[in-house]
Amino acid sequence: MTDTVLPSDDHAMPARSAAGSGARLRRISATSRPMVGAAVLVSLFALMPLGFVVWIAVQTGWDTVYALVVRPRVGELLVNTALLVLSTLPPAVALSVALAWLTERSDLPGARLWAWLAVAPLAIPAFVHSYAWISVAPSLHGLPAATLVSILAYFPFLYLPVASQLRRLDPALEEAAAALGMSPSRVFAKVVLPQLRLAICGGSLLVGLHLLAEYGLYVMIRFDTFTTAIVDQFQSSFNGPAANMLAGVLVLCCLLLIGAEGWARGSERYARVGSGAPRPAASTPLGRATLPCLALFALVAALSLGVPAYTLGRWLLLGGLDVWTTGEIGGALATTLLLALAGGAIATLLVLPMAWLSIRWRHRLARVLEACHYYVGSLPGVVIALALVTITVRVALPLYQTAATLLAAYALIFLPRALVALRASIAQAPVELEQAAQALGRSPGQAIREVTLRLAAPGAAASMALVGLGISTELTATLMLSPNGTETLATRFWSLTSEIDYVGAAPYALLMVISSLPLTVLLHRQSKQAIGR
Repeated sequence: MTDTVLPSDDHAMPARSAAGSGARLRRISATSRPMVGAAVLVSLFALMPLGFVVWIAVQTGWDTVYALVVRPRVGELLVNTALLVLSTLPPAVALSVALAWLTERSDLPGARLWAWLAVAPLAIPAFVHSYAWISVAPSLHGLPAATLVSILAYFPFLYLPVASQLRRLDPALEEAAAALGMSPSRVFAKVVLPQLRLAICGGSLLVGLHLLAEYGLYVMIRFDTFTTAIVDQFQSSFNGPAANMLAGVLVLCCLLLIGAEGWARGSERYARVGSGAPRPAASTPLGRATLPCLALFALVAALSLGVPAYTLGRWLLLGGLDVWTTGEIGGALATTLLLALAGGAIATLLVLPMAWLSIRWRHRLARVLEACHYYVGSLPGVVIALALVTITVRVALPLYQTAATLLAAYALIFLPRALVALRASIAQAPVELEQAAQALGRSPGQAIREVTLRLAAPGAAASMALVGLGISTELTATLMLSPNGTETLATRFWSLTSEIDYVGAAPYALLMVISSLPLTVLLHRQSKQAIGR
């Protein structure tokens, strides 16, 4: 209802508005209080791995830390890590930008099919890529092999944001540059490429963090990284100080990578200001370059999809029906589904308070708590697992190697993924409906439960699905924390490949690929829907 303001009461309306605003803020504060308390507890839980690294460093003592960190082995691992990142990211960026431009800005025949094939490698876990290449070329090892397989496994993480950004760009700037006499190559370098900086930097950070965290891929091709060294130390000396110090150095590498991404991203403004709306860009005719461009896509698809498909098909044919009749496959599949369902539900419940606060409570504390939820996504799974191992052994020994500890690790690893999915769904639930429910006598908790959560149910289901799909292929944390006798698809695959039983491992690899397909399809569809295609 709209108030009528009379000339003689020109000061009354601001007073009423201020009072109404203050009451509304008080209502929000009263509603937010339990949510803030829950979000603080989850944030402290998320900070536990970082606190573990600091605590171990302080407890170990400076002299021991110096002796364990400043030694040739750590220097070798640092060099390996730097070479891996520097040899993987530039080719992956160049490949992703080229493929994205061809599918979004050219008249490439079958562009939609090629776009799907450029995203499809995400459905294949990185260690399955390595398994496929080792099966085809057993002598493949070292930095060249690590670079090749890493590019093929992770370039879709760059392709998706770059392709999405290319669809959003308004071609008016490119047309203006061309009208000023710039050649097409200069237009791309001076106008298009700078606008792709955010997408390239974000995708590169994601790929770089995967390079630092990956374990199975590099073990199979015999290339040492911090993660492989940490797991080796853990297996040889349990939770000794050497593994803990390597984890600390790995965390510093991740923070350095995040800082480098922030520096490269810069502070330039990329938003369009002014009248009008972006429109689709005209497709650039390829002409004689059509066949070479098609050959590039065919080569990438053959290497990233053809080799794994050939390897799996070959081993499955050699094994016949016998490899599917063992009871271990059914047990591993059931365990994986159970852990995925439980882990997805726990992660979604943990992020619910923060997802609600990030939309309903605009406050500096909310931003700090949200950052605590997101930062854990930059930590390698091996660091989180090692932190939980040390904490349970020293503080809560009965929880060591139990399902509870394993589910806690899953919740930490996939906390950001759950928050992103649920937050977007809560944002679409009008706050006015919560207020109306409270006006009708519902308590704040009842209003959230009976109104907002019902409207956000699809987002909660998507959050559980995204986390569950990640859990189904999680290897490192599962190897370190799973109870004795517990076998998932990933751990059973790993134990068979460690015994060089590639035939027996093939069904597990195939089931993991199938379980990852829904996430791949969802990511591709979301990148299209974000700009209305």
